[in-house]
Amino acid sequence: MITVLVNGACGRVGREVVRAVLAEDGLSLVAAVDPVHAGEALGEGSGLTIVGDLAEAIEAARPDVMVDFTNPGVVEAAIATALGRGVHCVVGTTGLTTATLESLAANAPDGTCLFMAPNFAIGAVLMMRFAQTAARYMPHVEIIELHHDRKADAPSGTALRTAKLIAGARTHVPDAPGRETELAEGARGAIVDEVTIHSVRLPGLVAHQEVLFGGQGQTLTIRHDSIDRTSFMPGVILAIRETVKRSGLIVGLEHYLEV
Repeated sequence: MITVLVNGACGRVGREVVRAVLAEDGLSLVAAVDPVHAGEALGEGSGLTIVGDLAEAIEAARPDVMVDFTNPGVVEAAIATALGRGVHCVVGTTGLTTATLESLAANAPDGTCLFMAPNFAIGAVLMMRFAQTAARYMPHVEIIELHHDRKADAPSGTALRTAKLIAGARTHVPDAPGRETELAEGARGAIVDEVTIHSVRLPGLVAHQEVLFGGQGQTLTIRHDSIDRTSFMPGVILAIRETVKRSGLIVGLEHYLEV
């Protein structure tokens, strides 16, 4: 039995994680943390009361794994708190730099794993892998990522990860004209790893990304849409089960998939 603490348990994704863990054989939800709702009943048939202090919850429940879907302003401290107490971490909160993640993992006790994924949807992992393959043959590419209007970071972690994979796969970087004649600054998007990314934030969206490739007389579009946050849950459950077997820093759900 793997015991699980959910940090950010009352958030939009946190609630889905709670339901997914409760429904899964071999997993036991032992604590839910959310400072805004401390003292309230978690519900969902869990029998748990929401705790406001993460360290207090860890000391009381002794979980094997913390799942964190909070926000960039608090996630670093949460990871440090959990890892410092020997708790494996499954993190879906984006916004931390690679250097920060590496530092957190390096300071963790031996045998503890910090797993972070910019996207837990299996389809999104496949989208990134397909884009990586396509970039070898069609180096002209731009990314459009679309998310709900309350997403804290831009570009998204998925877009950043996709750009990095594309950059590693391309044999050369073609010119991307138009930036020097922008009529409004930023119209051509941001450049990450020499790949142009456009970020859209609108109510009604969940998580969506298009990778657009252009070539002589042709275009190729690879798109993934999460139309509901339950799309992330199979990946979260997989990550919980696999992370307890690992140590150190692991970034990307593809490491747990045979793709």
